Amino acid sequence: MEGIYLVHLMVVLCLGLFMRVWCQEETVTAVYMVTLKQAPAAHYYSEVRLESNGLSHGASGRLNKLDTSRNNSRSSRGYSSYLARVHDSLLRRVLRGQNYLKLYSYHYLINGFAVLVTPEQVYYLLLPSFSHHQLLDDLINGFAVLVTPEQAEKLSRRREVANVVLDFSLRTATTHTPEFLGLPRGAWVQEGGPESAGEGIVIGFIDTGIDPTHPSFSDDFSENVYPVPSHFSGICEVTKDFPSGSCNRKLIGARHFAASAITRGIFNATQDYASPYDGDGHGTHTASIAAGNHGIPVIVAGHHFGNASGMAPRSHIAVYKALYKSFGGFAADVVAAIDQAAQDGVDIISLSITPDRRPPGIATFFNPLDMALLSAVKAGIFVVQAAGNTGPSPKSISSFSPWIFTVGAATHDRVYSNSLFLGNNLTISGVGLAPGTKKGTMYTLVSAIHALNNDTADPNDMYLGECQDPSSLDQDLVQGNLLICSYSIRFVLGLSTVKQALQTAKNLSAAGVVFYMDPFVIGFQLNPTPMKLPGMIIPSPDDSKILLQYYNSSLERDILSKKIVKFGAVARILGGLKAKYSNSAPKVMYYSARGPDPEDSFLDDADIMKPNLVAPGNFIWAAWSSLGADSAEFQGENFAMMSGTSMAAPHVAGLAALIKQKFPTFSPTAIGSALSTTASLHDNKGGPIMAQRAYTNPDLNQSPATPFDMGSGFVNATAALDPGLIFDSMSRADVRMHGERAIGSFYVTDTLENNVDQETVEWCGKRLGGTIIMVNKSTGWPSQVPSSDSNRTGFDDFLAFLCGINGSAPVVLNYTGQHCGISTMNGTDLNLPSITIAKLNQSRSIQRIVTNIASNETYSIGWSAPYGVSVSVSPTSFCLANGQRQVLTVLLNATLNSSIASFGRIGLFGNQGHVVNVPLSVVLKISSNTTNS
Repeated sequence: MEGIYLVHLMVVLCLGLFMRVWCQEETVTAVYMVTLKQAPAAHYYSEVRLESNGLSHGASGRLNKLDTSRNNSRSSRGYSSYLARVHDSLLRRVLRGQNYLKLYSYHYLINGFAVLVTPEQVYYLLLPSFSHHQLLDDLINGFAVLVTPEQAEKLSRRREVANVVLDFSLRTATTHTPEFLGLPRGAWVQEGGPESAGEGIVIGFIDTGIDPTHPSFSDDFSENVYPVPSHFSGICEVTKDFPSGSCNRKLIGARHFAASAITRGIFNATQDYASPYDGDGHGTHTASIAAGNHGIPVIVAGHHFGNASGMAPRSHIAVYKALYKSFGGFAADVVAAIDQAAQDGVDIISLSITPDRRPPGIATFFNPLDMALLSAVKAGIFVVQAAGNTGPSPKSISSFSPWIFTVGAATHDRVYSNSLFLGNNLTISGVGLAPGTKKGTMYTLVSAIHALNNDTADPNDMYLGECQDPSSLDQDLVQGNLLICSYSIRFVLGLSTVKQALQTAKNLSAAGVVFYMDPFVIGFQLNPTPMKLPGMIIPSPDDSKILLQYYNSSLERDILSKKIVKFGAVARILGGLKAKYSNSAPKVMYYSARGPDPEDSFLDDADIMKPNLVAPGNFIWAAWSSLGADSAEFQGENFAMMSGTSMAAPHVAGLAALIKQKFPTFSPTAIGSALSTTASLHDNKGGPIMAQRAYTNPDLNQSPATPFDMGSGFVNATAALDPGLIFDSMSRADVRMHGERAIGSFYVTDTLENNVDQETVEWCGKRLGGTIIMVNKSTGWPSQVPSSDSNRTGFDDFLAFLCGINGSAPVVLNYTGQHCGISTMNGTDLNLPSITIAKLNQSRSIQRIVTNIASNETYSIGWSAPYGVSVSVSPTSFCLANGQRQVLTVLLNATLNSSIASFGRIGLFGNQGHVVNVPLSVVLKISSNTTNS
């Protein structure tokens, strides 16, 4: 039985600060994640159901959609309890007579536990299942010297354990965007309006928690019945910070995970909150973007900026707090959160977090976070992750695996601009969500460093110029005038704040505040900052010089003393409360991480396109925690405007909920396909989507975006609900069967119900001259082709892909419990809605299978080839009825030698209006074999 149930079991060994109590000597602390060979609950019940249905591995048959492992969280508790006892027993046997502290018990997607141990105890739990010394050298990180021969002998007997991975840290990576995405007139209409958009779908957020008191998460905004989905079994923790009643029919689950951080001694309970409560603001923000209530007034600094709505305002929220203000987070805690979310029964996981470093090892895909998410995908969960904010350099992407839907950040068409009109008739642009000064009135400009009330104070003191201390300034000089303050690096670091400068101006009765940018602050993007007083920040150092030159040239000084006798410069602030919508958008933001996807630590390219697409991520209004401390400028406010790929990912998570609501049987790969193939390629002016290429002056350094900048394009919410064709997961048997028999063929159901009418069969067959093949429509598969339940989610394909990586077999075994056998599958063989080739050595033939989920439709195919590559696609046209499939064969030939990436596209154009886009990317091209003479 153990051989049947070999699936990964994750153990976290935390060597914490408590060891100082237990040991006479101080020990090095670390956290390890250890993989054991026993099935977690989700995989165990999948296998049991297969056997109970008379099926075995490789046998034909499918499970009922309602009978998947992720809906058995209640019934799996007995097996989960058994595994917890196994964990305790293993610890007692291996660490007999020694002190340890168990932190976690994982048992759903990844089974295991977290335990505080000494370095020597780590070795007792290791097994040389494939290469003992290599495993120690690669993963134990210098502790091998502590292993005695006796310990190594004991180690070799630990058959329960397979792998050890060092824990690593992670970091966190709207009122108008629903309109910009066309939701009110498109996707929401299809779902019955905002009052039902996303209903029945649960989105799980792995983030910094949530503020349950925010109106965006209330459940009393609709008179319609709003039940908690029956497939969800999560709970809400009750603490002092998160009291009973915090959850409702909208916010239906909330937990927190911090054991790894606590054992390191870095958890600050005062600001991090040992509860699901959000002391940062980030988690509240992302949750409301995806699933916040519709029509919530956005009032900040006393100003009304419209009404906010999530992408799927009727969906449900489950929060799994594993990120914290003071330190970020750790993989051990995040993996525990993912495991719990899957067990609770979420439909979608939204991750606005990325690792701090690229995972080591033979491939970036082999890390505890990505492998836990692979198990989540196997359970039918769609996983969305932020691309990271490390752009615009190539290979800066921080989300690696093909089973994760990676989202980059782009602009939308709303901008808030403020302006300063100078007395010399020059106008300087700036940012600031602030009112303007009295219309038609010019005000005297006074710099803080020239308004000091102490003659002995140093005017070159940076702090004094930042207007942080009203006691250092002369009110008689400031009152009624515009105060000029320096925006230095201290603002970026959070040591000084705009809010404090505004308080200084208010205390001194200034008419307003103007901030100029210190020349040492380079490449820092300013979010429009709320101000109750008239005010503005000049983000450009060059424009700041213009202001200062005008100001200094207008000063009148005493000839002898050089003291200022008159401030001659005048200006007025025009105000920045009113949004403008004339911008060309979207464009890919400079900070959005870019492909190509690095396959390993040597930065070799993977045959996987990343990011998958881009979504609104810049200047996003969304809910904010009342105690959120991530942004000093929005502290105490109910809403905040933030930017980053963290904001882009929940847009897609919410839109995925709409797709899942309309197509409840869609697999994760099908949802990803619908989002990808319908993405927009042009901006709102009809031009190509642009990508910013530099931190400094990004709008002056931009060019048309490539698939390595924007993936398939910019998300199109309405089109994604009607994609026409989808690229769903297919086994290699499907590819062989379709490839041999079905090119140009028309598939027809052989069931009695829902038969395709004979007229359609004859019309399509005559039109394309194809062969008619009967298909069992009740399963959606040709009757002679076997399929497995796990491959409906893509797991089998992804497993074969991992096995195809050179030298990966033992790592795959340790993470998944699956034996690889022989696999030649690579990234191009996955049935993805994109084609990426890292190295095209002369020629490559690639196959894709599309499934028609719309009505009968005839498609024609066109393409544009990447530079240096010739492309052909067959067939060039085909006809499909609903539920039928068509294989496409793409032949690519290198026509020159080049290491510069080039890009093309395949388009499938249906006669019913559907358009399916497939991006092509080729990096290294070798047109012929060359040898050295």
